[in-house]
Amino acid sequence: MSYSPITPSLAPLVQAEILLGEVQEVGQTPLGKRRVIPITGGSFQGERLQGTVISGGADWQLVRPDGAAMLDARYTLRTHDGTLIVVNNRGVRHGPPDVLAQLARGEEVDPALYYFRSTPVFETGAAGYAWLNDLIAVCSGVRRKQSVLLDFYEVR
Repeated sequence: MSYSPITPSLAPLVQAEILLGEVQEVGQTPLGKRRVIPITGGSFQGERLQGTVISGGADWQLVRPDGAAMLDARYTLRTHDGTLIVVNNRGVRHGPPDVLAQLARGEEVDPALYYFRSTPVFETGAAGYAWLNDLIAVCSGVRRKQSVLLDFYEVR
């Protein structure tokens, strides 16, 4: 008997609006142009989880010479029942130079014109949410002027 891998499918997990502070331009480093974008709050809503995004996280972006942003966001969620969940969300945002320039100016751009995907990892000590510790997830995002809108999907 021979088995083949199961083809993954996606199931909606949550939609989150992550509020952002003013971009802190660190400057050109040996690895690329470094930017830190503070996370100032937000909210998330889904069938199995809902709550708020706690202020204090940030996205430590590295912008490559081609304009693509390598995303490294770390923040904490507080569920409606007070549970804390740490999120480490890494990804990439890239597109045509003119579209990336519009985003850099804070303009709203149709997300079909650029690629914004990430892979969040969740961590919690709460028994009721322990299933998140073993979950593979992906995100699709939209950059807004003062926030990002993220659709999280569970990979099944």
